[in-house]
Amino acid sequence: MGPGGGFVLVVGPSGAGKDTVIRLARARLADDPRFVFPRRLVTRPPSEHEDNIEISEAAFTEGEAQGAFALSWCAHGLCYAIGRDCLTLAEAGHVVVCNVSRRVVDTARARLPGVSVVAVTASPAVLAQRLAARGRAQDGDLGTRLSRAVPMIADCTIWNDADRHEAAGTLVAHLRARFT
Repeated sequence: MGPGGGFVLVVGPSGAGKDTVIRLARARLADDPRFVFPRRLVTRPPSEHEDNIEISEAAFTEGEAQGAFALSWCAHGLCYAIGRDCLTLAEAGHVVVCNVSRRVVDTARARLPGVSVVAVTASPAVLAQRLAARGRAQDGDLGTRLSRAVPMIADCTIWNDADRHEAAGTLVAHLRARFT
């Protein structure tokens, strides 16, 4: 693996603003080729909340069987993946930044090089407000989603309750620290 390369996995509860923080960090680092922000493959169309690449369930199953993904998982009735090309980028020294499920952190740490975990979170009231505003049926019962906890150790925790630009600045600082 090249110096500083690897994966930064952004995790946290639904409604924490992970995709927003990632989008703002990507914009700040747009001129720095060391950082890669791949679009996830997801078995649902993109939305205003998530800029993913839609993949059919059959294509997802086939991709898993053929080893086409660096990391894949299923959650909330959907399937998600990060393309295998990201593994090549990380091994060449790039930092690959992606939003993943908290449940796959241990698998990622065992399988991927240079894994760092960034937890993005917010207060329960803010999470509930954001989830209710989405209005998606697959978000299910808000109480159940808000009470779900997946224990893990994060290398950086970002509270995204108020200023999303400040939250993105914390992520950018963590990413840049990979090269110091």
